Amino acid sequence: MNIDISDEGKGKVEDLREVLSTVAELVPNLLRELRGVLYSKDAAESMADAVSTFYRKLVEAGIPREDAMEMTRGYMINLRDLVRGKGITLGDRRPEKGEAS
Repeated sequence: MNIDISDEGKGKVEDLREVLSTVAELVPNLLRELRGVLYSKDAAESMADAVSTFYRKLVEAGIPREDAMEMTRGYMINLRDLVRGKGITLGDRRPEKGEAS
């Protein structure tokens, strides 16, 4: 590995240090705020309204209730699966079967 110790190299290192410091400061706060948005009372009420509307509209459109319920379950878990697929955990969760705790 070559380490550039010239003035230009030192400037790049300082720039990188500043960027990493900013990221280290901002990312934890961003994740906490995101978690608050997703798991707040308001978010729960909004999700419940959205889910009930989704189910009701499916049934009104003639979808059998069992199929509508299955589709509604999928609608509810899409965000969780999307986030988990990116390796991000929002809050504590129980490990799934076969998963290390």
